[in-house]
Amino acid sequence: MRRFLLYVSMATIASLIFISWKSRMGEKQSYAFAGESFKIFKGTNVAHWLSQSQRRGEERAAFFTEKDVKYIDSLGFDHIRLPIDEEQMWDVTGKRNEDAFALMKNCLDWCSKAGLRVVVDLHILRSHHFNEGTKPLWTVPAEQDKFIALWKDLSSFLIGYPNGMVAYEPMNEPVADDPEQWNNLLARLIDSIRVTEPARVLVLGSNRWQSAATFDTFRVPENDPNLILSYHFYEPFILTHYKAGWTKLKDFTGKVNYPGQIVLDGNLPEHKKVYNIDSLEYMMRKPFALAKKMKLPLYCGEFGIFMEYFPEAKLAWYRDMITLFEKHGVAYANWNYKSGAFGIVDDKNVPFKEVTKILLRKK
Repeated sequence: MRRFLLYVSMATIASLIFISWKSRMGEKQSYAFAGESFKIFKGTNVAHWLSQSQRRGEERAAFFTEKDVKYIDSLGFDHIRLPIDEEQMWDVTGKRNEDAFALMKNCLDWCSKAGLRVVVDLHILRSHHFNEGTKPLWTVPAEQDKFIALWKDLSSFLIGYPNGMVAYEPMNEPVADDPEQWNNLLARLIDSIRVTEPARVLVLGSNRWQSAATFDTFRVPENDPNLILSYHFYEPFILTHYKAGWTKLKDFTGKVNYPGQIVLDGNLPEHKKVYNIDSLEYMMRKPFALAKKMKLPLYCGEFGIFMEYFPEAKLAWYRDMITLFEKHGVAYANWNYKSGAFGIVDDKNVPFKEVTKILLRKK
């Protein structure tokens, strides 16, 4: 009886929020994938728009438009992963930045028209940046409360989109000193969302940059079928981030190779390591095992190679990655859609055709 009353209470709250959402949005709208389950296969990240960007106003609005959504759909992708940052979406008091929310809504509506699903990814918090040394999220209780509050607000805005169209990714690449810090906060966040959205699909990643290596420390809620497990993969790092300015490889000048010995002219032990499709598969073994054990879908939400320094090695790596994803039934989204670095089109919308062909298995 108590469970029944709890269910009725949850359903009533969800209905009230949905009615409120519809009244805010104006006239009734119909969206793609209503009544369907959330299934994704091949996607791309729409980065450096509502996340990790200083663009604002007309420049931000022009960076990603409905034309881009139509192009992504025309290529054959079935979804986008949409990173958003706290500092773009809310001011320091937690009040919405309405212009940013309007852009997000435009994007979702365009995707609905094009028949694309969307993973909304809360990418960077003011209290947590995956590459910063200080992360108050793990040490200041008020920051954890704020994290929960942001998601309550975001959920109240997105709740009207069908569960079959939009999924939520609570946080990108958590980096806690103790994995239980992330496990506990994630459990609290899930409980909070489930009060009003019991059937919404949540995309969950492990501690320390969503690494495949940390999946054995990842505590996933049991008996919740509306979950997707997510990992990111940028190995071997010396290939994927060669000369990336924010890394220790920014001044590295060795000749990188794949498959085979990773650095052809290096003398350090790490330069002599051999990488190929078998070693990549072994490095992904923990996500494969956990997804199989829990009977949940698996998603590689980020993978890619910075720039075009070693084009033959780059293409060979992408081919092996896609082969492994298909072999193990892993959905994926490359990092990312539009940029001179990592992108499948550059900032002027000129496509990198060879990479795109591999991502979509086109000849």
